[in-house]
Amino acid sequence: MSARPAPALPEVSPTVIAERVVQSILAQKLAPGERLGEQALADNFGVSRTMVREALMQLQARGFVEVQPKRGWYVVQPSAEEARDAFAARRIVEAGILGTEGKPLAQTIRALRRHIGQEREAIDGADAATRAFLLADFHVCLAQEMGHRLLCDVLRDLTARTTLAATLYQSRHDAGESCNDHEAIVAAMERGDMAEARQRMLRHIGNVEEGLQTEQAEPSRAERLRATLSPLALP
Repeated sequence: MSARPAPALPEVSPTVIAERVVQSILAQKLAPGERLGEQALADNFGVSRTMVREALMQLQARGFVEVQPKRGWYVVQPSAEEARDAFAARRIVEAGILGTEGKPLAQTIRALRRHIGQEREAIDGADAATRAFLLADFHVCLAQEMGHRLLCDVLRDLTARTTLAATLYQSRHDAGESCNDHEAIVAAMERGDMAEARQRMLRHIGNVEEGLQTEQAEPSRAERLRATLSPLALP
């Protein structure tokens, strides 16, 4: 029996590079404030710096990177207010996705349960990046399986924004907790109780947001100045 050919890799383009960066954010492999060197990216993808610059400009338009004069490109560090805005947007979108009445198709439930199974495997394993990506991607998978394909890209970007916030503000929300939340949402959908599924989703998003340590991570301007000008603890 002949071996199956390996799947063809997508041709590298600015869009492919940009999506790879977003995937790395969702997997929490790229941290807020991390520098994205044009030459390093060009070497990694085997393309010109011009193509990399186009990808970074796409990411800048989507709010994921910023350019600092004479320093280069950096992953954004969302403020506490921007984080709250992203979570609020997710509540609106995801409540709308689960707003339709009636029991979802069996194939939709099967696909979501497969995804949750992958989450469980990643949690039990040691691959933190895969675990983080799958937990974030559940929400994109839900939109796709519910037939809201136009919202997939919107939700992927919103989820990546909240992932940056969770990384920056050291969310206390546990991975196993998130997976249990996802399972409870799908169980409600399977029973045809979309109102409960919607409420569980809103509670889940709220729990993740409440786990952010924004007060500790974002001191006031006066506190920052006081800390900056405090005397050094010299020996």
